[in-house]
Amino acid sequence: MIFNSFRVGLISRVIILTILIAGFVALLMLKDLVFTTILLGLLSVVQVVNIIRFVDRTNKLMNNFLQSVRYSDFSKSFEIESKSSSLDELKETLNEVIADFRSVRHEREESYHYLQTIIQHIGIALIAYSKDGSVELLNNATKKLFQIRNLDNIVRLKQYSSELVKTLLTIKHGEKALVKIREKDDILQLSIYATAFKIHNRNIMLVSIKNIQFELDEKEMESWQKLIRVLTHEIMNSITPISSLSTTVKGVVEELTTRVDDFEGCEFVKEELCDVKGALETIHRRTDGLIYFVNTYRNLTRIPEPHFSIFKIKDLLNTICDLHSDEFIRSGVEVKVEVEPDSLELSADLNLIEQVLINLVKNALYSLKERENARLILRSYLNRRGRVNLQVEDNGMGILPEVLDKIFIPFFSTKSSGSGIGLSLSRQIMRLHSGTINVYSKPEKGTTVTMVF
Repeated sequence: MIFNSFRVGLISRVIILTILIAGFVALLMLKDLVFTTILLGLLSVVQVVNIIRFVDRTNKLMNNFLQSVRYSDFSKSFEIESKSSSLDELKETLNEVIADFRSVRHEREESYHYLQTIIQHIGIALIAYSKDGSVELLNNATKKLFQIRNLDNIVRLKQYSSELVKTLLTIKHGEKALVKIREKDDILQLSIYATAFKIHNRNIMLVSIKNIQFELDEKEMESWQKLIRVLTHEIMNSITPISSLSTTVKGVVEELTTRVDDFEGCEFVKEELCDVKGALETIHRRTDGLIYFVNTYRNLTRIPEPHFSIFKIKDLLNTICDLHSDEFIRSGVEVKVEVEPDSLELSADLNLIEQVLINLVKNALYSLKERENARLILRSYLNRRGRVNLQVEDNGMGILPEVLDKIFIPFFSTKSSGSGIGLSLSRQIMRLHSGTINVYSKPEKGTTVTMVF
């Protein structure tokens, strides 16, 4: 309809111009009526200008509309003077098209903000970056994981972990990778999954990063618990009858020894019975020792459920110091308690956490034996991820790197008289508190054990 009106308007103007030009030429041939001839000539010129302006107005209108579309500027609107003209009808239609564009852009922006909100609320770290490492997208979980405010390039994570940067820059579409990062107060086991896609002719890599350290510790403890249950069950089934039989046989031998004493000349038999009795006593003693051993390791599978309460950490650490004050004096160990802030509180099972700290302090005292300027620090603070940390730090003999990864394994101990259950039990207690425990150590420099809640 609009273009039909435009066509009619243009044709009518051309017809009028043709008539004016024809009249002008006819009068010009007659050479009479000079004034009328000039008037028709002027009217022809005016009509030509009118046609040009008529076409130019439409062209300018369309140009303004196309410029708005090109630059996505849909704030413009075309003023309608009268709906009777074809130009105003065109303006009305263009306004409707612009309104449609504006609505589509608004919906697209809403969808974009909706997706951005979802991405920012996802608990898994997400990073999108180009081939040269330039970061395109970074969510809040990533900032929290690496404790950064902004990241313009993946390379800047090198100060955090060079292995992580290398993995991110070399990982391919669909690949998975594990990166272990050991900090002084925490250990991160990062699971990385990559997806590649193309947008605006640019290759983008999207990676998800999740710290699975707690899940790995939990699965490891569950595996050890299952193994311990099976082993203790089988060992107890074998040891109990041996202990019972050795006791019975020992009684029989003692009775025989008494009877032999009534007869003379049976010294040889007496000696043999004494040897048998001694062997039975050894067997009985060792079976009792194994039963005690098995019952000790059953503790790993019998930890009570924690009863949570809120308490001041400084009071807890002072209590630990009071419990070991005599040992500290005898060993010549300087002890410090550092809590920042001073009013820091913890929601946990006080008795279980106290047991863990007692075990860690005893390990530290063992490490500080015959150490000059022995020092022990009990520390608590909020780490950079906002989690409560409890630390036991000493300047003792330290732990060798090849031993460090084994210290949480049940039955493993660096002490000659150790049972190998203390740290395993501590890890189990921390698992029940949804926390972790890790050790940072340097030989001959010292050891720091950190409990992260």
